[in-house]
Amino acid sequence: MATRQSVDQLLQQCEDAINLAQDQYKNAATQQHYNDGDFTNALQALEDAYNDLAKLAFSANAQQRDQLHRMRLQLQQVQTNMILLDH
Repeated sequence: MATRQSVDQLLQQCEDAINLAQDQYKNAATQQHYNDGDFTNALQALEDAYNDLAKLAFSANAQQRDQLHRMRLQLQQVQTNMILLDH
């Protein structure tokens, strides 16, 4: 069973990845191709967080799974926005 602490830590990791990705999205939208490495790293952080969520969901209770699912949707939305950005 997932502990509350492990869920909280993962949710914080996801929020950090989202914040990094949103910053890179804003930079990419204004600077074009100058920071492709940072942009790619932000996408990788989102993917890593998404995969960690999927793993933890297997050992989570119903309430934790709901929290993880909502965070997964947020990660997917940011990831989609970044992929669709024409930079």
